[in-house]
Amino acid sequence: MLITRTPLRITLGGGGTDLPSYFTQRPGFVISAAIDKYVFIGINRTFTEDYFLKYSALERVQHPTDIEHPIIRAALDSHPVAPGVEIVSLADIPAGTGLGSSGTFTVGLLRALYAWQREHVSAAELAEEACRIEIDVLGRPVGKQDQYIAAFGGVSCFRFQSDGSVDVAPLELPTSTMHELEERLLMFFTGSSRTADELLSDQRRRTEAGDAAMLAGLQRVEELGVMIRDALAAGDVTRFGELMHEHWVEKRDRSPGMSSPDIDHWYAAGRASGAVGGKLTGAGGGGFLLFLAEDPAALRAAMQLEGLAEVRFGFDHDGSTIVVRA
Repeated sequence: MLITRTPLRITLGGGGTDLPSYFTQRPGFVISAAIDKYVFIGINRTFTEDYFLKYSALERVQHPTDIEHPIIRAALDSHPVAPGVEIVSLADIPAGTGLGSSGTFTVGLLRALYAWQREHVSAAELAEEACRIEIDVLGRPVGKQDQYIAAFGGVSCFRFQSDGSVDVAPLELPTSTMHELEERLLMFFTGSSRTADELLSDQRRRTEAGDAAMLAGLQRVEELGVMIRDALAAGDVTRFGELMHEHWVEKRDRSPGMSSPDIDHWYAAGRASGAVGGKLTGAGGGGFLLFLAEDPAALRAAMQLEGLAEVRFGFDHDGSTIVVRA
């Protein structure tokens, strides 16, 4: 058997400019951080001539074309595996919470299939194949950052070129800045999860139609992403928090359904308790509130009074990797 471990992520800046509907018109830029919350994929040989799948549901089928899970079905179509296997997925955090779980799952599954067949694959090849499955094969309205940060790990900058290529550059941060970010970035669950497809479909439709407000908003988010990179590279974490706030205001105004009265209330409570800035993780509408705190203890106390549970995290620097091979 073998097990892969692939990190979830938080977007630090530029989110939304990694969709093909945007970067085919103008190159996109995203800065993203892999975190130490993971999706684990296990593959094990069984004694029955079928495919036994365990994720949020159970499937037992005779042929890969009968698999209901679209990503597993597409991955096995590209990497045929003989029957008599069990594929299991476990995650530290549920799907639909804005941490890029779909892209992480796809990368982790592909890493496992390559390892199962004893084939080498680079992080870039892994990320690009995961993008092909989600965007081209399955037609999902997603971007490319989730797959790339899951494959590469670390705190990384991605430039999405109009021809579909992606330039990857690790953000070289001083150790002190990395530790300050891990200490001051706090994440709280809003209690609701959602699929990002509806919000992302709206963004894709409006971008492809040349909606001036949408394009201007995304261009500003791209500019803010570059400014966030520069602030972090200079070790100015507080400036990063201020830019996070501006980033969230742009994001909230970009699409209907991005926020809600409850989320607006919690965000305001966080700001009143010393958060320099913050944002919802992922496409919006639910999931986690991410804050950059001036006083982490005060912010934790305020969010506890609001009934929001904190998920503590650090950064992952390994990307998708094999943790068990037996």
